[in-house]
Amino acid sequence: MDTAIKKPDRRVIKTKRAIRNAFVKLLSEKDYNDITIKDIADAADVDRKTVYNYYSGIFEIRDELEDELIRLLDEAIEKLDFRKNIGNPQRFYEILTEVIGENLELYGNLLKIEAKSYVIRKIVGILMDKMLKALKDSPFEMSDIKKLDLIAQFITSGMISAYQQWYNSGMSLPLEEVSKLIGTIILYGITSLDK
Repeated sequence: MDTAIKKPDRRVIKTKRAIRNAFVKLLSEKDYNDITIKDIADAADVDRKTVYNYYSGIFEIRDELEDELIRLLDEAIEKLDFRKNIGNPQRFYEILTEVIGENLELYGNLLKIEAKSYVIRKIVGILMDKMLKALKDSPFEMSDIKKLDLIAQFITSGMISAYQQWYNSGMSLPLEEVSKLIGTIILYGITSLDK
C-alpha cells in the first residue's frame, strides 16, 4: 500500500483561490445576503458548476475563510508568551497588527457579515484563553476567577470592537497607530492619552 501523501492539484488550489478571492471582493461591494453563486462564478471567471464542485454553498466559502483567519491568528498568538508580556503588551499588539495587516481585506469583510458572530466569538475565545492564562500566572494578586474572566472579556471584546470600528470607519489612522492606542488604553487607561 502506498502511504505517500498526495500533493494537492495546482489547478484545484488555483480555482479555489479564485473563488475565495471573488467572494472576498464581492463582500466589499455587496451585502453578504445579496451575493449569489452566479456572482461568485462570474467574478472568479468560472462557471457555477465549478463553484459547486468545491463548495456546497456560499456559507461554506465563508466558513473556510473564517477558519483560515482563525488559524492564522491562533498560530501567531501561540508564538507569544502572554505571561512574559502581561505588563507590556506591545509585542501582542505587534503580532495582532501583523495578522490583521496581512489579511486586512478578508478580516474586515468577514467582520461586516451579518452572521459574523462565529468569527468574533472564535477570535475572542482564542484571545480570552490566552489572556486568562496570563492573568492567572501574573504577579497581580488576583485569584478570583470571576474577576479574571470579567477583565479578560473586557480587554478582548473591547479590542476586537476597536479594530472593527477602525475598519468600518474607513481606516483613517494607520493600523500600527490603532494597535498602539488600544494597547496604551488597556495598560494605562484613557487618562494616559492626555500626556
